[in-house]
Amino acid sequence: MTSLTRLESDSLRRLEEMRATFEKLRAERIRAEGEVERLTRELEQARELARAEFGTDDEERIRSLIEDALAQNAKLVDEFGAALRGIEARLKQLGGER
Repeated sequence: MTSLTRLESDSLRRLEEMRATFEKLRAERIRAEGEVERLTRELEQARELARAEFGTDDEERIRSLIEDALAQNAKLVDEFGAALRGIEARLKQLGGER
């Protein structure tokens, strides 16, 4: 009978040790579920903002819009640089005519 009691005691001790691990994992699961809910809300808010700003929440379409905007900006910078060089050249001509 002593062996059974020792076995039961050992089992209870092991169960107590596992309880701490179980509680830790349970707390992590609850935290993870909360994080998933928060991130899901943030994602939906980002999608709503994208639809309002860009008319779509499709990532590929937004990427394409960004690439188009970058290309347009580069073109405008080039045009502005050319306009400045033209103004500079005319100012030099005016300075040389005096």
